[in-house]
Amino acid sequence: MFVTLQEGTRRRFLGTMGTGFGALALRALSGLEAQAAAARTAPDPLDPFAPRPAARPPKAKSVIFLFLVGGPSQIDTFDHKPLLQKLHGKPVPDSFRKAVEATRFANVFHGCKDELMASPFSWSQHGQSGLWVSNLMPEIARHADDLCVLHSLQADSNNHAPASYQLHTGDIRPGKASLGSWVTYGLGSENRDLPGYVTLFDAGPLGGAANYSNGFLPAAFQPTRLRDRGVPVLDLLPPPEFAQGQRDSLDLIRHLNLRHRDARPAFAEFEARIASYELAYRMQSAALEVGDADREPASLRRSYGLEHADPRTQAFGRKCLLARRLVERGVRFVQVYDMPDKDGWDAHDQLVKNHEPRARWTDAPVAALLADLKQRGLLDETLVVWASEFGRTPMMQGNLGRQHNAAGFTIWMAGGGVRPGVRIGATTTLGSWPSRSPSR
Repeated sequence: MFVTLQEGTRRRFLGTMGTGFGALALRALSGLEAQAAAARTAPDPLDPFAPRPAARPPKAKSVIFLFLVGGPSQIDTFDHKPLLQKLHGKPVPDSFRKAVEATRFANVFHGCKDELMASPFSWSQHGQSGLWVSNLMPEIARHADDLCVLHSLQADSNNHAPASYQLHTGDIRPGKASLGSWVTYGLGSENRDLPGYVTLFDAGPLGGAANYSNGFLPAAFQPTRLRDRGVPVLDLLPPPEFAQGQRDSLDLIRHLNLRHRDARPAFAEFEARIASYELAYRMQSAALEVGDADREPASLRRSYGLEHADPRTQAFGRKCLLARRLVERGVRFVQVYDMPDKDGWDAHDQLVKNHEPRARWTDAPVAALLADLKQRGLLDETLVVWASEFGRTPMMQGNLGRQHNAAGFTIWMAGGGVRPGVRIGATTTLGSWPSRSPSR
């Protein structure tokens, strides 16, 4: 069985999540003292990604945030509910309905049938911790003892975009700074030739760029989108006929900018602009090198799914491999989105038809990422987060589908100093909302 935290410890842990999941990740990176130190030490506009010291040595140096857009069902992946299996096809119990309708989550019944739906997947326990995992995630299940599973998350909205904003920024309204921006603002980055905050996606999350924006923070802390195939950044290199003189051109621009700055000593942003040109120049070679996944051994590429028959497995595998290559080189925060089509994990109808292919193209790459980080000694200093904006209901919707459920859902973390083999919180016997200590 899982180790369960004592009540007092668990409550304090969940209390850190009150303003969104970002508070938890930042605490894992630096601790409360480091947060205070970061607030006191503003980034240097001339070198915004310079590492900023923490009050005590942090266990985690980087974050890889895996976001599965659309709301995978917690009761079909990592939150096993035997009672739900027994009550398949039965009406929703009155006690259950009244309990939910007495909360702010009464809208979870909208569009649902008055019928409970068992998980269509088989379940088994894994590892010394005894983590229950459905057969949707057989490869991640091999890492059961590395996972810290949080069962009692809640969102303040049952709609995709607001719930997604809240998980990324702590607020259901767009316009706030994202977790990746806050982490790089507070801690800087350990690589001076690559961005501190990188996003990887085919199609981004529902709600768009407000999920990963720098919000009101300086523009230096917005993410840089890299491509997982080909040249990582479009138009990264100049045309061949101009490449030879590029350095001379930048030197001339720098000289003119310095003359302009010297005539206006009160405007420090000129220095920042000069520094941005230099960073862009250094990124040219660094980004090309980090994006060259062909340098990896063939066996490792296979484990990530780069030779899989399914092109979507290949695509997500390349993103996970690139995420490892980035944090290995000191990039502070890498956001990976699984959203290769318009539906994501949004299984209002035909849950099996929706979830099975998505599990197929994400399960093996995520497991390979965990194994790769661990083999390289990077897992202890890299916080890996697997999350979505909400979960799904135990009631049936449509033809064997499930409705959104913001009342109680599951995410997991690994590495970065978190306790492995631990379950935080729990949901009710039908998996609908937290039975204790909900957290937003």
